[in-house]
Amino acid sequence: MRQQLEQRLATLKEEFQAGQTMLAELETKRENLNATLLRISGAIQVLEEELAREADQLAIEAA
Repeated sequence: MRQQLEQRLATLKEEFQAGQTMLAELETKRENLNATLLRISGAIQVLEEELAREADQLAIEAA
């Protein structure tokens, strides 16, 4: 009986460690994805501002 409990404990510890490792990897991926989304958001903002400036310039020239 004791051997079975020790074996189960060892298995659970291994599963727990594997879960912690997986969680750390996912957190790193999440951080990387957030950084990528932030860069994309910045690029979108720059392009939208440039398009708005261009539209304003065309409106001024047309007037």
